[in-house]
Amino acid sequence: MGGGRWIEQWEPEDETFWRETGEKIARRNLLFSVISEHIGFSIWSLWSVMVLFMGPQYGVDPAGKFFLIGTATFVGALIRIPYTFAVARFGGRNWTVFSALLLLLPTGFAFTVMEPGTSYTTFVLVAALTGVGGGNFASSMTNINAFFPLRKKGWALGLNAGGGNIGVPVVQLIGLLVIGTAGAVHPRIVLGVYLPLIVIAAVCAALFMDNLAPVKNDTGAAKEAVRARHTWIMAFLYIGTFGSFIGYSFAFGLVLQTQFGRTPLQAASLTFIGPLLGSLIRPVGGSLADRHGGARITLGTFAAMAAATGVVIYASVIESLTVFLVGFIGLFVLSGLGNGSTFKMIPAIFLAQGHRKGLSGEVAEAYGRRLSGAAMGLIGAIGAIGGLGINLAFRQSFQASGTGTAAFVAFLVFYAACMVVTWAVYLRRPTAVPENAEAVTESEPRPGYAKV
Repeated sequence: MGGGRWIEQWEPEDETFWRETGEKIARRNLLFSVISEHIGFSIWSLWSVMVLFMGPQYGVDPAGKFFLIGTATFVGALIRIPYTFAVARFGGRNWTVFSALLLLLPTGFAFTVMEPGTSYTTFVLVAALTGVGGGNFASSMTNINAFFPLRKKGWALGLNAGGGNIGVPVVQLIGLLVIGTAGAVHPRIVLGVYLPLIVIAAVCAALFMDNLAPVKNDTGAAKEAVRARHTWIMAFLYIGTFGSFIGYSFAFGLVLQTQFGRTPLQAASLTFIGPLLGSLIRPVGGSLADRHGGARITLGTFAAMAAATGVVIYASVIESLTVFLVGFIGLFVLSGLGNGSTFKMIPAIFLAQGHRKGLSGEVAEAYGRRLSGAAMGLIGAIGAIGGLGINLAFRQSFQASGTGTAAFVAFLVFYAACMVVTWAVYLRRPTAVPENAEAVTESEPRPGYAKV
């Protein structure tokens, strides 16, 4: 994948360069990155909609449907790792074009097989193919991370991810429209809508995006990121935020059908609300983290998620759909907020690590960019695997008891663990970072430093 539009020099931390040249280019690339990532998320979450069309004539029980969406989640999580390194290898623009066109494969196959009589194995294989849409997030975030200065990363990464996340409720809304007008026997209409949209996203990326020549794969940075304890700590926290968002997004409609006996139309009319609100608020989480520190916002988010989970457990026990919806939609909103705040923490943490090593100025900033870029792919992949855990937990809970109560109890325990880790590692000890670096607990950072 050679050729294309290449920018040979890129210095976003230089305020003059940013004001005169960089900001306009970065914003343009952000816009078309969002479009491509948005379509990618829609395809990745396609089976959260397809299972609503799979009535008794398909011969697939609820456990089998949870496995289908879990398969898509798992493949999408794993593929994020190679996608992270593809940007530096092929260029952000070039890879965005290729990865967008690749979405034609799972969409086209789904269009072909989506009918009663198709074997369950075939459905599993096609669901696995939709995982390529999950990889788009990793390459897009790595690409946009390189375009923006540290002081703008929380906003830019939050907007990029939030715009991509909205692909989940949008495909669910399209599914609702199809079920409400043509009925639950025409899933191919949904797929037919996305085939031309995929081509449009690829063409826009080809025409309006750029490759950054200074962005290179750094195997040393990748190895150092794997060895860094903060990579794994943040991956654990991202399981709690993004893993919750994607897991709940995929499972919400099926939970409504299975536990509360909703019809496909009734489930589809509610499914999109939570993912939509969670997507819209993700940039807010990044912006709040820019101002107040990602660790503080993340800790508050996990505390609120634990409370919302308590509401869902109560609703599940008393079998109240109204209370259940209030708690569940609250979980979506809070997970979206936490997505923004946790991802903002990553570049700030590795900048702080650079200062701990005695680095300063541009050298420390370069170190932070290297390590955070390398860590983001791994953190994003592990976080997405949390979505698989949620779907498997639901599958087991419904098989054992016919409700999701036991699964929600497990999620409550996990959110409590995330609270403890966030507080203990990033808020408890101001001395965790030396005097010549920013303390991760500062509410008002010194000039030139970012809050974790």
